[in-house]
Amino acid sequence: MAEEVAAPSPGRVRAARIIAILADLTQIVLLPAFGPGVTSPWNDSLDLAVAALMTWLVGWHWAFLPTFLSELVPLWDLVPTWTAAVFFATRGKGRVARDNLAKGAIETEVVSRGGDRKSPS
Repeated sequence: MAEEVAAPSPGRVRAARIIAILADLTQIVLLPAFGPGVTSPWNDSLDLAVAALMTWLVGWHWAFLPTFLSELVPLWDLVPTWTAAVFFATRGKGRVARDNLAKGAIETEVVSRGGDRKSPS
């Protein structure tokens, strides 16, 4: 049986989004260091670190793969691909958990006993 993966907490979603925005801003502001794409060791290091952090914070999402590959293209760093991928991967996550906590929800499970139940006579 496959295990169900828990949704990331609102704090993890927020942290992932902040890291993605900062990574994209760094690549835009420091364009001369990150502009060459695959030939820039700074670009590769940042992208590997961001990919690892995103996977650790919110789990693997298919949107991270094309984002990581597109970061290898020269000057593509001007497009906020990490930000877009993380917001796409985390849309609706974190909010559900926060809404349930705000309502004071408690997870429950219906348990029934097997066998015949006799009705009172």
